[in-house]
Amino acid sequence: MSMLLKGAPVAAAINEKTRARVQALRSRGVVPTLALVRVGENDADIYYEHSAVKRCAALEIETKLVTLPGDVSEAELLRKIDELNRDSSVHGVLIFRPLPKSVSDAAVCAALSSDKDVDGITDGSLAGVFTGSGRGFCPCTAQSCAEILDFYGVDCTGKRATVLGRSLVIGKPVSQLLLARNATVTVCHTKTRDLASETKRADIVVAAVGHLNALTADKVAPGQIIVDVGINTDDTGKMAGDVDFATVEPIVSAITPVPGGVGSVTTAVLASHTVEAAERQIKIM
Repeated sequence: MSMLLKGAPVAAAINEKTRARVQALRSRGVVPTLALVRVGENDADIYYEHSAVKRCAALEIETKLVTLPGDVSEAELLRKIDELNRDSSVHGVLIFRPLPKSVSDAAVCAALSSDKDVDGITDGSLAGVFTGSGRGFCPCTAQSCAEILDFYGVDCTGKRATVLGRSLVIGKPVSQLLLARNATVTVCHTKTRDLASETKRADIVVAAVGHLNALTADKVAPGQIIVDVGINTDDTGKMAGDVDFATVEPIVSAITPVPGGVGSVTTAVLASHTVEAAERQIKIM
């Protein structure tokens, strides 16, 4: 049986540090505040919104909910973002995506200040991830993968790491985080030939393609560490990842469960980013 890399203790460790930082800010009269911008009534967005609000409340981080109708105009959404950029009481902004087709995703990402971009959607934040400059913030889910590996003492130095997926949300940024930890990284995607040969030779595999059972037993090898980022629904209606857990888990040495793995760390990272944004604002002032 493999070791389960559960997210709860990772989140708890992050929260403990965040709570102390919040108290330090509050002692200086600064109340860390996160604005959550939601367009429409997507169930997944609402669920994450509730989770983020609950997490922030437990850490004494204030939240501001900005809810807009699904048919909101691009101009109105951009106006709201501009207001949040200029509001010095708001330190972090999370914009739920994907947005309606009537709204330009690129325009929205460009409008948000990278200083408040706590989920890494702006060019400034992503540039910070790729250059290591420290500007902006890494996407929360990608950083959650790295936080799990760090917490469980996985030394990436010299290890082969294979990332399935090349999105700007997870695949590309998590590959950079692994490189920063001195892993030798391979990024696989839909055009990769002989995927199994790439995944089976890896020491660490991060599955982030958003497809049920994308990583099966024939694509893994004993001794591997598997990080499953996927959130899918199986044939019975239950939440499942990108990894065929039932067949893969007996083979590998460690694996993140779904649910209870990467996803359970993301709101802790989001809260930590919000606090860091507030700390940076103090330094600027």
